[in-house]
Amino acid sequence: MTGSEAPMPPTPRPTRTDDDCARLDTTMMLRYGIPSEGPHRTALFGDGAIGAAVVLDRLGVLPRSVAFLAEVVRSGGVRYASQLPELLPDQAATDTVRLWLEAAGTVARPVVGDETTARWLESVAELIGLRRNSRARGR
Repeated sequence: MTGSEAPMPPTPRPTRTDDDCARLDTTMMLRYGIPSEGPHRTALFGDGAIGAAVVLDRLGVLPRSVAFLAEVVRSGGVRYASQLPELLPDQAATDTVRLWLEAAGTVARPVVGDETTARWLESVAELIGLRRNSRARGR
């Protein structure tokens, strides 16, 4: 670049609204992201975790409930956790998360897949907490 050239402006990044994120197919993202590293896993832990956090936050789920569920998955496995009668305090949230865990359970190898699913749930819990803290500061 010579002294007379202006720097290139940054390329605008596409933005997604909360509604866009909530409409993502989290179940499918889990099916492809849990068993394989690479772009599917990246999408699961990026957009998939954000979408899941939006959905659960809208249902009023507290971050600690999702973090506790992550520990259950880590201790007993995805398949075990998906069979529990009450995954989260709210029935709509339980039904939603059960679908996610059942999808993960179809592809999660014991221990490795369980750990990946637990880490994903922890990410979702952190994102719910960040959303709540951000709203609280905005008041």
